[in-house]
Amino acid sequence: MKQVAELRELVSSWDVPADIATRGRIVLWSGEGHRRKDIAELLGISLPTVDRWKRRYAEQGLAGLEGDRPGGAREQVPARVRARVIALTRMTPPDGTGLSHWSTRELAKYLKRVEHTTVSWHYIARIWREENLKPHRSSTFKISKDPAFAEKVADVIGLYLAPPGGAVVLSIDEKTQIQALDRTQPVLPVTFAASEKRTADYVRHGTTNLFAALNVTTGEVLGECKPTRDGKDFLAFLKKAVRPHAGKEIHVVLDNLSTHTTPEVKEWLVKNPQVHFHFTPIGSSWLNQIEIWFGILTRQAIRRGTFSTVHVLIKQIRDYINSWNETAKPFTWTATAGEVLAKVRLVATNVKKLVKNNSK
Repeated sequence: MKQVAELRELVSSWDVPADIATRGRIVLWSGEGHRRKDIAELLGISLPTVDRWKRRYAEQGLAGLEGDRPGGAREQVPARVRARVIALTRMTPPDGTGLSHWSTRELAKYLKRVEHTTVSWHYIARIWREENLKPHRSSTFKISKDPAFAEKVADVIGLYLAPPGGAVVLSIDEKTQIQALDRTQPVLPVTFAASEKRTADYVRHGTTNLFAALNVTTGEVLGECKPTRDGKDFLAFLKKAVRPHAGKEIHVVLDNLSTHTTPEVKEWLVKNPQVHFHFTPIGSSWLNQIEIWFGILTRQAIRRGTFSTVHVLIKQIRDYINSWNETAKPFTWTATAGEVLAKVRLVATNVKKLVKNNSK
């Protein structure tokens, strides 16, 4: 799987020369079971060429796709230049460049203009592949500043790893403002050597809010879409979620939204002492297992969907929940509270180092 991922990244990268990307497609499509004749015809190459690059990849891996360069031996780039490329890549572009992040071409231009060092963008791209550097990508992070972080982590993870005997653990949250997006032209299905295609423009037909409860023990999900999301809506869904478990102790994992602690909710909790709330640390809703399910729902049912009305969107969500529950399985939580806390401390330390290094 790692080799397939590397090949897909190679053939889709803007920084990879066309000839090397073609060789990557030969290997990738061969691995997917396509006939060498079809591959040769689609890429406009000969059958011996297909065989050659399959053999080179089998013998040398990605390095074999580089091929044999014409001419004499290439001049070696000094080690200090390579180190400088890596150092600059790991830093935000300097003030005055107007750049938010590096590309291979912009880094090559900067080195030549400012530091009078000439290297090709192909060379920089190769370094990035070798060092697994991907400045063209970005992701998010958040370190909780909750003073009770450790206690809350231990409390929630304790429910996952060792729930009280006979008790029910529900993971509840809301996925808000889900948009019913409709494409302006029909979606084109998957064909050989081409992905599914959709128009870039779309029409909005409104939004809905999904309230969902995951039974941590069984993996079953209860979901309900509502046009609004406030304390009254949450309390109504909470009552619906706990109703099937009457007579049992119920532990509910929640994040810190204000709708979860309204006076009406607190009053209801007093009247229902068998229901216990457990809050994730501030800024750490990732600790709530329903967030894992929301991510799966988004990838499999919503992000690539087309919805002509909000009702169509709601039906899609309901159908997905019903299908999920037919073969529901619980998520396997393995990380202990100690392991999570240790990792968070390590991340916090590394973040401080990165920020300090980036400011130099």
